[in-house]
Amino acid sequence: MENWEALEESCLHCDRCHLCGTRHNVVFGVGNRESKLLFVGEGPGEQEDLQGIPFVGPAGKLLDDMLSIIDLDRDHCYIANIVKCRPPRNRDPQPQEQDACIGYLENQIALLQPKILVCLGRIAAQRLIDPNFRITYDHGTWVQRRGMLCTALYHPSALLRDPGKRPETFDDLLSLREKLRELNI
Repeated sequence: MENWEALEESCLHCDRCHLCGTRHNVVFGVGNRESKLLFVGEGPGEQEDLQGIPFVGPAGKLLDDMLSIIDLDRDHCYIANIVKCRPPRNRDPQPQEQDACIGYLENQIALLQPKILVCLGRIAAQRLIDPNFRITYDHGTWVQRRGMLCTALYHPSALLRDPGKRPETFDDLLSLREKLRELNI
């Protein structure tokens, strides 16, 4: 395990997969590095790639709104992605791209030592919770993995495309708030 500075420097110069050839910026992560709450998405979109910060486009605005519902903001959590470079046309990150990048996230997790891990969307949940995770059925359920309580929410982009999923997500957010209170986070 590296320290934060060495890990970020290594990630910024990564060329482990072909995504490095089309990126504008590596999207390492953002937030409170002392937090015990980690959110993980699948990968950066266009705005994230341009700015080098996760969740800054319309999905990021919605994520901020979701956090505010449970009295949180980006200063109280850490936000990262499975892959650190934007897949073309915002497609799902391919398994080999995830494999090339997962070590960075694993090191971020080791440095953070979060008590709660929240996967944003199916890709993150399948990689970090269960390869057979089905977001439409399993969102909001809690499991213990590697010393962390883990759950998944619909990805904010999915909620922008299908606002009908927002009531379920509201319930999942309330469950998250309760777990944060239980663990005094």
